[in-house]
Amino acid sequence: MSDLRDAAMSAKAWPFEEARRLVKRYEKAPPANGYVLFETGYGPSGLPHIGTFGEVLRTTMVRRAFELLSDIPTKLICFSDDLDGMRKVPGNVPQQDMLQEHLQRPLTSVPDPFGTHESFGHHNNAMLRRFLDTFGFDYEFYSAREFYASGQFDEILLLAAKRYDKLMEIMLKSLREERAATYSIFLPIHPETGRVLYVPMKNVDGEKGEITFDDEDGREWTLPVTGGNVKLQWKPDFGARWAALGVDFEMYGKEHATNEKIYDAICRALGGTPPNHFSYELFLDDQGQKISKSSGNGISIDEWLTYASTESLAYFMYQKPKTAKRMYFDVIPKAVDEYHQQLRAYPTQDAKAQVNNAVWHIHGGDVPESKMVVPFSMLLNLASAAGAEDKDAMWGFIRRYAPDASPDTHQDLDQAAGFAVKYYEDFVKPTKVFRAPDEKERAAMQDLADRLRAHDGETDDESLQTIVFAVGKDHGFDPLRDWFKALYEVLLGQSQGPRFGGFVALYGVKESVELIERGLAGELG
Repeated sequence: MSDLRDAAMSAKAWPFEEARRLVKRYEKAPPANGYVLFETGYGPSGLPHIGTFGEVLRTTMVRRAFELLSDIPTKLICFSDDLDGMRKVPGNVPQQDMLQEHLQRPLTSVPDPFGTHESFGHHNNAMLRRFLDTFGFDYEFYSAREFYASGQFDEILLLAAKRYDKLMEIMLKSLREERAATYSIFLPIHPETGRVLYVPMKNVDGEKGEITFDDEDGREWTLPVTGGNVKLQWKPDFGARWAALGVDFEMYGKEHATNEKIYDAICRALGGTPPNHFSYELFLDDQGQKISKSSGNGISIDEWLTYASTESLAYFMYQKPKTAKRMYFDVIPKAVDEYHQQLRAYPTQDAKAQVNNAVWHIHGGDVPESKMVVPFSMLLNLASAAGAEDKDAMWGFIRRYAPDASPDTHQDLDQAAGFAVKYYEDFVKPTKVFRAPDEKERAAMQDLADRLRAHDGETDDESLQTIVFAVGKDHGFDPLRDWFKALYEVLLGQSQGPRFGGFVALYGVKESVELIERGLAGELG
């Protein structure tokens, strides 16, 4: 542990860079509440998407890094802004007309269109918690509705009423003239309709902690700011929550970065110390559009887990958080194989390399052994060539390639074999385009089939790869990648593929010869 801690003090991995900033935050004295508080925020206006999960995962990585560097206890809060008014109906949920009738009502007052929970907000909160629990996150869940109604936020709300003018001054600087004319940091919740009102204040009594306003029908109301009668606009709410809870670290998407100064100023005006921030880049769908929980574009957590392990998703999230990520189904195979490459490397690395390895951050230092003796990309090609419809059929080939492997002893490989069949059927098979070989390629492939048929030596990856290389050279392919590209396009229906000698070893020499002959006969397309 001491070697890892020493190495972590200079590690370039981004979670350690953020953790060292937190250590510096409390180098003179420990936090008054006895722990360092990490927070993530969630707006349950739609079904939780994969970006929400990524935020919690990445925050957890910083938390784990901090725990290696410091002995100060930590806590992680996932805060749901479920008192927010539903401003539009998400396009990917049922009962659109019913939801339309409840616009501007708090999400926890909107009926659940799925009919399974107390409200739409409760439904989405439950989905988020299920996702987070699937990955074993250690967190406490906070509901804004409960936070406001229980009195936990009363002290800050009363202080906000007293310092209303100062807070409004901070906010008005960032607003256009038209918006500023009707803006208030307080949003009353109408006592009769239950709707969140965006109306100007006629009066704010800081001593009594009350606000006075006219509703949309011109009727005047006076309400206390406590007891869940009002909520704060989302920008003031950010800073006020930091002050109320004593948040030390929060990350968010780059769309919030321009508001950091506002959040910080609100927090300070309410007597708090702003947390350390971390701004990450957006997740994009296959069209380069931002992933949105209201439109449901991109890939969901459940969809990823249909085709790959939880750890592969965590690996994808770890990589370059400051870079925008195209997050669609075609990124999955690469993430799976790179994750296992890092797992295999970990035991051979020194402490400095280990703390910079993604798998340390994924597993919190308790890094398992990889049993993936066949890469995921190779399993996809095996599923293609073998026409496998389930993982049992895949194991017939895997056992010949790796006699010591079994579903019981190589559970990650067994799981991956099932994923590979599903992924191949849904994404690879529909896009395959086989072509006929040209004269030069035909001669080379026939030669390869003949040499493989006559081969009576070792059938390991390297021996078979040597044969494939030799054929390509003997037939004048320069560069040799044109030879391999031809093999992939004629035999596998794709422009890229596995190390071909390894594929032959896995699929079988006899079976590979038959595959080549079928390709030459035009029977694959």
